[in-house]
Amino acid sequence: MTSIPVPFRHEGRVAAAWLDYNGHMNVAYYVMALDRAVDEVYDALGLGRAYAERAGRSMFAVGMDIDWLRELRGDETYVIETRLLDCDDKRLHYHQQMFRASDGACAARATWLAIHVDLEARRAVPFPPDRLAVVRDAVLRHAVLPRPAGLDRRLKPRRPFLGPRPR
Repeated sequence: MTSIPVPFRHEGRVAAAWLDYNGHMNVAYYVMALDRAVDEVYDALGLGRAYAERAGRSMFAVGMDIDWLRELRGDETYVIETRLLDCDDKRLHYHQQMFRASDGACAARATWLAIHVDLEARRAVPFPPDRLAVVRDAVLRHAVLPRPAGLDRRLKPRRPFLGPRPR
């Protein structure tokens, strides 16, 4: 079996085309960068493009919770760390943190849920036994990492915007 990094690490650079009119990376490109990083995770787990083409199965994201914490500006380098949190016979739960390489500040964090899908039937199906063993082993290896910040947060204001509401 291939060596599983703990955590997975991906490095990238903010492209000029990713900047919005505020002069920083647009929110959509954070998601794209995080998604590209997870493609490398899927490759390492044997669930990437080659697997999809050979087996007719792939991973689909079904949910994501993201926090944008700091700006990334043009041409800045970033590092994304991906930590596998949990799995079952057809789902994978993972967390990512994107750091500015210049100062290590966390620019974004996201938690995802993905399912294993039969590409012909377009339905969730269990991982084959050999892939499930690799995924489970990777999740167990990642279990030694500290619990990521923000996992249990709920998106809401700290105080009501308009004060108490009449009942």
